[in-house]
Amino acid sequence: MTETPVPTAVVAADGAADGEAADWGPLSSLPGNPMMWILILGELAAFGAMFIGFAVARALDPATFDASQAQLDRLLGGLNTMVLVTSGWLVAVALRRRASGRSHRVAMLGAMALGGVFLVIKAVEYGDKIGRDLTLETNTFFQLYYLMTGFHAMHVAAGIVILGIVTWWDSLENMETGAAFWHMVDLIWVLLYPIVYLLR
Repeated sequence: MTETPVPTAVVAADGAADGEAADWGPLSSLPGNPMMWILILGELAAFGAMFIGFAVARALDPATFDASQAQLDRLLGGLNTMVLVTSGWLVAVALRRRASGRSHRVAMLGAMALGGVFLVIKAVEYGDKIGRDLTLETNTFFQLYYLMTGFHAMHVAAGIVILGIVTWWDSLENMETGAAFWHMVDLIWVLLYPIVYLLR
């Protein structure tokens, strides 16, 4: 009985042999792991769908949305914007320092700490709303408010964990991968804040 020869090289799904860099097309030129960019594109699509849904719901009931939006704390929302943008800047500083071989962990720890501050401020904001009986059951605006900001807060919490991981296992690729996720979290909030809190 003739045995079938076993290949000596494992071939990746895209045709690259084991040990060779996989070709991810345009994603290959982006910093960090291409799988993270696939995740980021999916998350941006999910939030984009939420933003469209919010805009449609507002167009259908502008009076309710305007009255409900007036109940939000724009100051806390703006403060959280500054906190998160500063955190993103610290991640960028840490990445530059890591790329040049300098110490970067203080900047990363600062970024994670500011991520925690963001969540604390968001919890204070939620507590105030719930204390005034503004809940998911109040109306469509608050259903979408809690859905969108809560989903974003989950990404902030996940991002803090990711930053912690790449601070410990701090290869340049890991750092770039974590930074890409954190900048996505920043970008989403920079869009979410004016859409939910400011635009009428």
